[in-house]
Amino acid sequence: MATNSNWTVVFEDKLIIKQKGDAAGTGYVINDNAFWSQSKFSNIWAIQHGASVSTDEVEYRDTTPHSTYASANLGDFNEFINKWDSAHLSKLQSNWDNNNVEGETTEAKVARLGAKPTSYSSL
Repeated sequence: MATNSNWTVVFEDKLIIKQKGDAAGTGYVINDNAFWSQSKFSNIWAIQHGASVSTDEVEYRDTTPHSTYASANLGDFNEFINKWDSAHLSKLQSNWDNNNVEGETTEAKVARLGAKPTSYSSL
């Protein structure tokens, strides 16, 4: 498996992990069976992506030799990033919602924490 990637995808676990930048090391299980059951993913075990085109790596479930992401013909990797970003935004919003001080007004909470996150992009 490639090292120093920006992203790791583990199909068996339905897990996408961001490895670099803001929230590095954070992984989310994406419970979207329609996404994971796409036929193009049927033989994929894991993906390491983002270090470079020459070192991106796709691992297969069978004896198919590992390949680069580009040669695996899996489409735009942003579909994984968008799934992760959506899960991360939900986590940020939940953290904001649950960070309360007794008797605090909404205005005071915004002054203390900033506005509730409404978007997140890894790109």
